Amino acid sequence: MPTLETLSADTDINTLLAILDRDGALILKDAASADQMAALWQEVKPYVDTTELGGDVFSGHLTTRTGGLVARSAGCRELILNKTIDQLCHEFLHPNCSRHQLHLGQVIRIMPGQTKQAIHRDRWAWGKYLKGVEPQLNTIWAVSEFTKDNGATQVVPTSSTWPDDHRCTDQEIAYAEMQPGSVLVYTGSVFHGGGENVTDKDRIGINLTYTLGWLRQEENQYLSTPPDIAKDLDPKLQDLIGYTMGSYALGYYTPPEPPGEGPGIVGPEYALGRKVSGSGLGDASLYDDLVNS
Repeated sequence: MPTLETLSADTDINTLLAILDRDGALILKDAASADQMAALWQEVKPYVDTTELGGDVFSGHLTTRTGGLVARSAGCRELILNKTIDQLCHEFLHPNCSRHQLHLGQVIRIMPGQTKQAIHRDRWAWGKYLKGVEPQLNTIWAVSEFTKDNGATQVVPTSSTWPDDHRCTDQEIAYAEMQPGSVLVYTGSVFHGGGENVTDKDRIGINLTYTLGWLRQEENQYLSTPPDIAKDLDPKLQDLIGYTMGSYALGYYTPPEPPGEGPGIVGPEYALGRKVSGSGLGDASLYDDLVNS
């Protein structure tokens, strides 16, 4: 059975990138403290406890998926802005974008009796249309212990370049076994899936995914975190959930004001009361990225 590389959270970024390029996945040990994860769990537990079970085989009839984490949890906001993950996103995604964004945030609880999820690629959120570009970088943070028996994520190392119709065998699958505070990092192209829980306890993880700023997000962040909530967030987090231009001339809007009132074309920051430099189509750096790419 293959295994996943487990490294310290302060490992050199270039080393991490080389492993992601080779294996498509790795584990960062103790990227957050156990106390941090326990406090975070207390914030999200009331929402998780009232989340409905999955409605189909893929989402899991004994699995819950709780979203809206940016608006609901200060601890989740801290994880989203994790410096190591942010640096990885810049190095991994920015060859194909000017800005990256948060694609989704979910607490995934795999309950006793849940069977294995079908092996898949997360990049299939956009169908199988994107070719020749890696669209996303994903993380699953361990809130509870992850073991093979309780549903640790199935990951198929080195599968990022395999054809979409490959059928993975048990001998090709590794399991992301880790302690609370550790995080699985994996690409949008690596084959993976939720594990089977044959224990009597829940397996709880937080799935935070980042993607190219010019793609539609899986979780609609504008509806999950509307302007009246987003206006009070860290500006960097505001940008990550989409309240900024994706690139030059991508994401502007015209406020629906009466004739002669309000601006014409502005960036999404305007909805939060933020002023930015440049025209409504974006600042000069975004224009330079566009024309010089």
